[in-house]
Parts: sequence; C-alpha cells; structure tokens
Amino acid sequence: MGIEIERKFLLVSDEWKGLAPPVSYRQGYLCRDDESCVRVRIAGDKAWLTVKALKSGVKALKGSLGVRLEYDYEISVEDAVDMLYKLCKGPQILKDRYTIPFGGHTWEVDLFHGDNGGLIVAEVELESEEEEVILPPWVGEEVTHDHRYLNVNLVEHPYKEW
Repeated sequence: MGIEIERKFLLVSDEWKGLAPPVSYRQGYLCRDDESCVRVRIAGDKAWLTVKALKSGVKALKGSLGVRLEYDYEISVEDAVDMLYKLCKGPQILKDRYTIPFGGHTWEVDLFHGDNGGLIVAEVELESEEEEVILPPWVGEEVTHDHRYLNVNLVEHPYKEW
C-alpha cells in the first residue's frame, strides 16, 4: 500500500530562494470525487499518473489529515501531454518546485503561477506521523489541515479567488 505522510506550511521569508534550482511542474486531474483523485503530472522531463486519497481515514487508513493513500506510476511525457490537454478537467496547476535539504529532511517549496500566482507553500514528506521535524527559518504557519492548499482544490478554487 502506498502511503503519503506530509506536512504543509506557508513561508515567512524568501531565504529559501537560491538554495536549489527550480523544476517546472504542470499537472491536471482526470477525475475527482469526495474521496480520491487521479492526477497527471509532468515535472521537468518525467511524468507520472497518480491515484491519491483526498482524506485520511479513507478505507482503512487512520491518522491525521496529512496521511493519505497515494500510488504513483511513471508514464511517458508524450502520454502525459495528451492526457493533460485532451482529458483533464479544469485548468492546470502550474508551479516551480525547489527541492531543499534541511534538518535531515527534503523540503519542497512550490511557487505557483497562473490563477494560483502569489501562492508559495513548503511541504515535507515523513516516514511516520511521529517523526520529528526541524523547521527551516523560512517556514511559518502550518496549513496541513487546510484543504484549500491541496493542489486538487486549487483547480476549482484558485488562490486568486480567496
């Protein structure tokens, strides 16, 4: 079973800039309901199809909102482009991702563009819910439990509308 355990935060400064090169991301959603979604993502020169639970506790998963079922499958970039432009519903998520090591973890800072321009979030994936995390000095308020910050929700309710 694929499980994702992550925590998501807003940023309080731009000290993260320059710590890593950006990778451009483009993603869309093939389908979504109240419990799960199917995402197509292109990151640089690679692509994935991902099936993801939208809530923890869904079908035998217990824990915090930061714990969800997730299954990733690498696909060709050509197939991903076809799916993004021919099958995905709603606007695409456009962002640059910066992968930054800090405190024994890998932090991913997402700088959004388009309808979500101005939004910048950092997330860290963990091995367990109890794992201790040292926060970088540029990380502020935790928004793990705020569903507005889920990429799948940013398609329907972009940051510019908040």
